[in-house]
Amino acid sequence: MAEISQLQQKIVQWDEAYYFRHKALVDDAVYDQARAKLARWNRCFPEQARSVTPVSQVVGRNVAHPVSQTGLEKLADEDAVANWLAVREEVWIQPKVDGVAVSLVYRRGKLARMISRGDGRRGQDWTSHARRIAAILPEISDTRAQLVLQGELYWRFDGHRQKNGSANARGLASGAMASKELSEEQAQRLAVFVWDWPDGPAAVPERLQALKTLGYDTTGFTHRVSGVEEVAHWRKHWYREPLPFATDGIVLRQGQRPAAEHWRAEPPVWAAAWKHPAETALAEVVDVEFPVGRTGRIVPVVEIRPTQLDDREIRRVSSGSFARWKQWDIRPGDQLRIALAGQTIPKILEVILPATRRTELDVPDPADYTPLTCWHPSSGCEAQFLARAQWLGDNLGFRGIGEGRWRALLDAGFLPDLVAWMDLSRASLGEIRGIGDKRAETLRWNFRRAGERSFRDWMMALGMPSAGSLSENFWRGENFASLSARGADDWRQLPNIGQGRARALVDFMQHPEVLALRDKLAARGIGGF
Repeated sequence: MAEISQLQQKIVQWDEAYYFRHKALVDDAVYDQARAKLARWNRCFPEQARSVTPVSQVVGRNVAHPVSQTGLEKLADEDAVANWLAVREEVWIQPKVDGVAVSLVYRRGKLARMISRGDGRRGQDWTSHARRIAAILPEISDTRAQLVLQGELYWRFDGHRQKNGSANARGLASGAMASKELSEEQAQRLAVFVWDWPDGPAAVPERLQALKTLGYDTTGFTHRVSGVEEVAHWRKHWYREPLPFATDGIVLRQGQRPAAEHWRAEPPVWAAAWKHPAETALAEVVDVEFPVGRTGRIVPVVEIRPTQLDDREIRRVSSGSFARWKQWDIRPGDQLRIALAGQTIPKILEVILPATRRTELDVPDPADYTPLTCWHPSSGCEAQFLARAQWLGDNLGFRGIGEGRWRALLDAGFLPDLVAWMDLSRASLGEIRGIGDKRAETLRWNFRRAGERSFRDWMMALGMPSAGSLSENFWRGENFASLSARGADDWRQLPNIGQGRARALVDFMQHPEVLALRDKLAARGIGGF
């Protein structure tokens, strides 16, 4: 399975960018999903398994942590959080500050060393930089032989709201620490959030107070929780409200934990994380559809396996345009990176990993479709024709008639053109599968009201270019004959009508299919035709 090798190489590329150039090419959520997918593929195809050695295990291993940095188990959702809480007592919550984990080592009250997390056992010696960071205390009041604090070195913001994005907070912090010398701004903007004191007071309230006395106060960001509702409240609160740092979730910790000498560089049972809603996600393509819109524009829609994004399950995502789809050549099996545009609409950011086996797709030719094609539901025209019917119904104020109803009329053979529905009786409508007497009456009510609509409404419904942008004054006294008599120069005299739009108006008003619809509407007594 060639995809295994490709995914392994992609992860190595991300690792090298992050650890050597201090640049995150993808969000944590996508990275974690890619690692999980590689592990799953390795289990399914052991003979082709490819592993990734974490770069953090092969660089910067020059200083040992006095107490191992443990890492955190990641809880997937509220159910996982509830299960975790159910078997624990006295649980405390903190924001999961998005920065770089460090150990601060004090000896006899003086800062002796700051060590990056590394692999949890050993990390880089960042002491020289630490001495320039104003927020890291050079001296504390506790003068014991050795005192170890663990926390997050972060980039300080003024009122950062995580819902607006991470602002590359981790990259700013790690990039600063990778520099040969901190700038004055870096030294002032970096700060530390101490989230543990391995050998500190056993009880959390006393430990928090002791940390405050030392000068590392986190009491305002540490709360006891007793149920998943409270956890969800704080997670949402820290996601939406302004904070001095970026966060990527919340951390839950038991009040009681083992002695520091028993800590290991692996996720412990006494702490776990629940990440914020993912800003981006890895998604696998299942299929690609090519719907043709009313104006003939084709915007491919990509069907993906159900993917969680910002607490929503995404199954379909637009490619944006036919040209964009063609550039990416998205096929079933491709791995995409997706996000929410404006936190509402899913969009494709890139193809992370194309499938090696390229599935053939029935791709329509965009050249076959224009704003003036498909006035009848002939072969290859069903999609654009249905889009025209939907547009017509919307602009005539039809209620309760969506694409499904139009398709039912089409499948029953009652919709050979855009206005054939005007001749349908209630009895004929009642014969259509899935409609019945009540819905048939609703359809007839809509159809009767259509005859009362204005000439302007009808021209908009038929798809006349720029009809909606023309003023009410323009439409007074106008009819089909007067509009069709206008040439391109006449149209260009109107506000916001350029050469291209003027030509489109002339083409529309003189098109044989539009003229045929004019005749049918005139025969039915519709005003203006």
